[in-house]
Amino acid sequence: MAQLAEYLKMALQNIRANKGRSLLTMLGIIIGISSVITIMSVGSGFQGEMNRQLNSIAGGQICIYSNEEGIKREEYMNAEDFAAIEQEIPGVTGTSPIFSDTGTTQSSKGQFDLSVTGGGTAQQEISKWKVLSGRYFNQSDIDTGNKVCVISKKDAISLFGTDDVLGMSLEFSLYQNTSDFTIIGIVEQENMGNMVSMDYGDVKRISADIPYTAMENFGYDTSETSYLYITTDGSVDTGDVANKAIALLNQRHYSQGKTYFDMEDFNDQMQQINSMLNMITGFIALVAGISLLVGGIGVMNIMLVSVTERTREIGIRKSLGARTSSVMVQFLAESAIIACIGGVIGIIIGVLLAYAVCSIPTLGFAPGIKVSTILIATLFSSGIGILFGVYPARKAARLSPIEALRRN
Repeated sequence: MAQLAEYLKMALQNIRANKGRSLLTMLGIIIGISSVITIMSVGSGFQGEMNRQLNSIAGGQICIYSNEEGIKREEYMNAEDFAAIEQEIPGVTGTSPIFSDTGTTQSSKGQFDLSVTGGGTAQQEISKWKVLSGRYFNQSDIDTGNKVCVISKKDAISLFGTDDVLGMSLEFSLYQNTSDFTIIGIVEQENMGNMVSMDYGDVKRISADIPYTAMENFGYDTSETSYLYITTDGSVDTGDVANKAIALLNQRHYSQGKTYFDMEDFNDQMQQINSMLNMITGFIALVAGISLLVGGIGVMNIMLVSVTERTREIGIRKSLGARTSSVMVQFLAESAIIACIGGVIGIIIGVLLAYAVCSIPTLGFAPGIKVSTILIATLFSSGIGILFGVYPARKAARLSPIEALRRN
C-alpha cells in the first residue's frame, strides 16, 4: 500500500511539472464526459417533463372504438353500455362519448367562430377544465339533454367583457340549426406546461362543452357512438380496464369471439414516446461519447511522449533494482490520474451545462441528473486512462536499463 501511495505521489508530481501538457491531455476527456452528462441529463429531464405533461392530459384514459368490422356490422355503443362500464368495472371514474363540431356564436362584441364538444360524465377530466365558478354539467343534464354549457374565463371575457356571465344565454349555430344554451360554469384549463399547449391564441374562436345528448338540437343522433373515452382513478392498470370493457361490450352485444371493438390505451402511447426519446438520447450520447475515444488516444500519445522524455529516469530506476511491474504501475497511475481529474472536471461542467440548458425560459424544466450516469462517467474516464495507458506503460517497463541509460 505504501508503495502504491508512492507511485501516486510521483504521478502527481509529474502532472504538476507539466501542467499545460496535462491539461491539454485532459481536454478530450473533459469534453467527452461533460457532453455525455449534459445530453443524458437534459434528455432525462425533457423525458420526465414530457411524461408529466402528457400524463396530465391523457394519463389513465382509454379509448374504446368500433373497428371497421364492428362498423360494418353496425355494432355501436349506447348509454346503457356507458352505465354498465362505469358500474361494473373497478377503477372507472367516468365515460364520455365525444361529439364535436364547429359553427358560430353571437354576442354584443360580434360574431365568433365556435367549437362545441358534447361529452359525458368524464368530459371535464378529459378537457382538464378546472371550475372557477358555477358547475360542470352532470348526469342529470345528460339524461335530460339539458341545453347548458361551460366556457372558459378567457372566452367569457372575449364574448361579454366580463367573466360574471353565469345564467346568461349563448346562441349556438351549427349546420343551420340554432339553439340557445345557458352558461352554468366558468372554467379554466389546467396548466399543461410549455411543451404541450392547447392555446392557439385565436381570440375569435370560442370553445364550449355541453352534454352530448344536447347535440341532438343540431341534428345529431346521440343514441349510439363508435368512440367512447373511459377515465380511471389511476389505481388500476388501464390495459386491464380496457380488456374488461371490451369483454363487457362483447357480452352485452352477444359478440363473444368476435373482434368488433378495439382499444387505444394512452399509456401505451406514452411508452412508445418514451422509447423513441430513449433511442434519440442514447444515439446523441453515443456520438458525444466518441470524443472520449479521441480523449483516450490523446492520453496515450502524451504518455508515449512522457516515456520518451523520461527514458533516462527509467534506466536509472531499473539499474537500481526497480522491477518491470513497478515502472508499469507508475505510468499507469499517471495516465489514470489524468483521466480521473479530467473526468471530475467534465462531470462538474456537464452538470452546470445541464442546469444552464434546462433553465432556458422556453424549456423551464429540471435536468434529470442521475447518480448512475455520474458513476458510469467516472468509471469510464478511469477505464479510458488505464486502457490507453497500458501500451505506453508496457513500452516503458520493457526498456532495458543499458539501452535506457544510453539515450539522452
